Amino acid sequence: MTPQPGYDAPDSDAPESGVPDSGVPQPGSTAGGDGSAPPGGGLPGLPGLPGFAADDPATPFDDIRRLRVMAGAVRGARLVERVVPAPLAEVWAVMGDLEGEFGRFQPDMRRVRLLRADGDRVEALARSRYGLRAHLRGVLRPGWCWLQSRFLIIGMAAAADGDTTRVALTGGLRLPGRAAVVPFGTRGELDRALHRLEHRIHDRRQP
Repeated sequence: MTPQPGYDAPDSDAPESGVPDSGVPQPGSTAGGDGSAPPGGGLPGLPGLPGFAADDPATPFDDIRRLRVMAGAVRGARLVERVVPAPLAEVWAVMGDLEGEFGRFQPDMRRVRLLRADGDRVEALARSRYGLRAHLRGVLRPGWCWLQSRFLIIGMAAAADGDTTRVALTGGLRLPGRAAVVPFGTRGELDRALHRLEHRIHDRRQP
């Protein structure tokens, strides 16, 4: 996420009106824009996507690969990945804690308040450190998070890899009416978020 003006509204908790939040449309995209799994339960590898690690079609279609697909359907999106030396349960206890830990490792996020949850479908109000707000809707379940508002996209994934966990983050400012996000500064923000995430996991393991 990029700490610039352009979330949703500086002073309103009300959902946006007249702007569908079902997804970021992209012709030919097979990924659910609301963060749900792509139809059919899997997709072939996606070698050659600029800025993304090449996929091996023989590997399982886990949530990391799913996030690559989702980010690959949004022009301008950046995706960063890292292996964290901790089991999935410990990693997701930080990543998936929207109202607590999320605001501690995301550089520009001050707090997130859950408004409602229905199974894995959630709605939340996020406030940045600059006082800007975003009314987010999407999917949150173990290992997967895809949230978006009128102007903001947040994507997170985690997958167990033995005693370690592979994690991936994407996100940015969304351009209404276009299948794109503003790329400026996003990569640096995502890298900082992963660095802070590792520190939060390490701190929580200390007695």
